[in-house]
Amino acid sequence: MGVTIGAVSGAVLVMLFFRRHMLRMREAQQLKLDVEQREAKLKLREERSEMELDLKSQQAEHERQLTRRENELTVRTRELERQGEHLQEAEKQIDFKSRELSREQDLLSEAEHEAEKVRRLYRLKLHQIAQMDEQDARQLLLRSTENECAQEIYDLRRAKLGHAESEINDEAKRILLAAMQRITSQPMNDATATVVQLPSEEMKGRIIGREGRNIRTFEHATGTTLMIDETPDSVLISCFDPVRREIARISLEALLRDGRIHPASIEEQVAQAEEEMRANVIELGESALRKLRLNDVHPEIIVLLGKLHYRLSNNQNTLAHSIEVANFSALIAAEIGLDPAIAKRAGLLHDIGKAVDEDYEGSHAKVGADVIKQHGEDSRVVNAAAAHHHEVPAESPYAGLVMVADSLSAVRPGARASSLDGFIQRVSSIEEIAAAQHGVSEAYAIQAGREVRVIVEPEVIGDEEARQLARTIRQRIENELNYPGSIEITVIREQRYKETAV
Repeated sequence: MGVTIGAVSGAVLVMLFFRRHMLRMREAQQLKLDVEQREAKLKLREERSEMELDLKSQQAEHERQLTRRENELTVRTRELERQGEHLQEAEKQIDFKSRELSREQDLLSEAEHEAEKVRRLYRLKLHQIAQMDEQDARQLLLRSTENECAQEIYDLRRAKLGHAESEINDEAKRILLAAMQRITSQPMNDATATVVQLPSEEMKGRIIGREGRNIRTFEHATGTTLMIDETPDSVLISCFDPVRREIARISLEALLRDGRIHPASIEEQVAQAEEEMRANVIELGESALRKLRLNDVHPEIIVLLGKLHYRLSNNQNTLAHSIEVANFSALIAAEIGLDPAIAKRAGLLHDIGKAVDEDYEGSHAKVGADVIKQHGEDSRVVNAAAAHHHEVPAESPYAGLVMVADSLSAVRPGARASSLDGFIQRVSSIEEIAAAQHGVSEAYAIQAGREVRVIVEPEVIGDEEARQLARTIRQRIENELNYPGSIEITVIREQRYKETAV
């Protein structure tokens, strides 16, 4: 009996142990199934997010392509319309000149006929009256005719020359006005400061990082300076180079979207922003070439053209200004019989030196001319770029053409915006730099700050010192001031001796 009870108890214990073991296995399987279901849901959610991002990217790319093609079609339509108007005007001018030529030929034929009759009549009268031979009669006839017609010839010559000069001036005005009226691009007044909005005030601390390591990494990688405490919920990016400033803006916005801000992510985002900026710069350069229908341009020149988009001259976008100068140059060249293609290239590349790195020395005109010369541009285009600020002599009509087109684009109402305070400060700075030199008695900035005249004391400054003083002032202005165009420095040294006799 005791053995039976022990066997039953053992069997019960075995069954209980087995049931508990089976229950644990079921719980483990259920837990594993729950984990797998959560992982599957999470993976499905991530795949769905990636598909949505890919779809949005494809839609945005298709929209950009559609917009670009629409812009190209619009530009092509306008080009065709302008060409049609130009052909109609040319046909009218040709018809008018043909009629004028026919009328002048008729008048000339009549005048020759009348002159022949008068000549025969004079020769007959001379033979009849003076019984002269043919040679003497001819000499007498020529002297008499010259004396009688001298005043008439002088009056006719003066009238013709005055009329021709008046026609030349009127034609020049007509060409310039026609070129200006056919270019209707809007001026671009972009802001020079770059401000990035922050989602919250606490992001400033994350941007600075522990002991400032994040902000130091960002400034070192981008070559810019972040000004965080100036305004609430925003960061000001400061840098002289607008391309670097744009790279910093793209990188910072990407970091804010990602939320992970540390040195490794900062360097990664800056590298991606630099690649994106290079692609954008190339696209801007190629877009400018497509607008002007130019080709055979070196890839490095295309990159420099794209960089001009991010540079301003008195708040005028430099790339837009270069495109406008190219159009002006081509229109005027077509009117006066020059090659519009050469004029267009010269106008587009005349300010290319403004996009060159600071490794090059000299003015932007000379630097730009050296760069395009290295990449095989036509010698006329090179000289036009170098001479458009009168720094080197003009060797072809295209240089003067670019000067005129550059002035038209710069002085067009609304093209450039320069504040009065900034202008006064620039002029004052020029005068202060000149007046601070040893031996200078007076200094005046004239021609809206494009020239400074320095009067020195002749007892203190000699001729060689005056020449060196001009170079010193030029170097200080180039190093310390930011100004559009060029500034001419004139040092005046003179002595006057005065006596009064009584």
